[in-house]
Amino acid sequence: MAYVGRFAPSPTGPLHQGSLVAALASYLDARAHGGRWLVRIEDLDAPRVVEGADRTILQQLQAMGLAWDGDVLYQSSRHAAYREAFDTLRQAGAAYPCACTRKEIADSILNLRGRLPSGELPYPGTCRNGLNGRPARAWRLRVPQGRTRIVDRWAGLVEQDVESEVGDFVLFRADGMWAYQLAVVVDDAAQGITDVVRGADLLGSTPRQKILQDMLQLPNPRWMHVPIVVNAEGQKLSKQTGAAAIDAARPLAALEAAWRHLQFEPFQAADVTAFLAEATRRWARRWQIEKFPA
Repeated sequence: MAYVGRFAPSPTGPLHQGSLVAALASYLDARAHGGRWLVRIEDLDAPRVVEGADRTILQQLQAMGLAWDGDVLYQSSRHAAYREAFDTLRQAGAAYPCACTRKEIADSILNLRGRLPSGELPYPGTCRNGLNGRPARAWRLRVPQGRTRIVDRWAGLVEQDVESEVGDFVLFRADGMWAYQLAVVVDDAAQGITDVVRGADLLGSTPRQKILQDMLQLPNPRWMHVPIVVNAEGQKLSKQTGAAAIDAARPLAALEAAWRHLQFEPFQAADVTAFLAEATRRWARRWQIEKFPA
């Protein structure tokens, strides 16, 4: 199968150094395989979308020399596809309505476990067997029992008991929006994505996505989750933690910094074109990509 990769930013602001690391890694992997590299704008979360951020992101990618193939796909144009996938799950009995608020979920976990875990709160299954007369707020996936295993090209074998560690996760949110997990799976399949290269902060979501792919009889791509960039306080570099936009006027310096973060030795390049050509060769050597000419 011909390689198809993608970079899928959310238009909540300009690209920062952390998002450039993910973009560069996915670009190099696609080019080293002689494949296509697509760009998808994940603009489903309308309240967080910043007007014009999509255009800024595309301009930044162009300034970095990261040229994509084909048209840019916007998730906001894909609601019918998400509805079709959701209806398939619901008709199979794999989706159910949920009336719980976040506070109620937290209270239930506190009562069951005596403490709240750090990070994501696992859904305790309160509405699995009915709403008891309460109105539905969201829809959840009925997660199967057992451990889900994936092999990540960077992290190796990853296992997660999604039922106990995450619980039945949301497909359709209480605010009337499609959940990220459903949308990304549907879009990756529709675009023929064979390889997902992205930040390690999304590694924990991957078992959920594999479960959805299997339930919807969609192919599993290969996954690679690269190290994320953190700030001085050890927090993931993001727009929420005040990450500065990459300097499009100094693209070579930004690319070189992203390259070093990907744990490669620095090298000298005259310009962006020369840098990307040499970086692609070195990426192919590290990952033993045989299709790439020496």
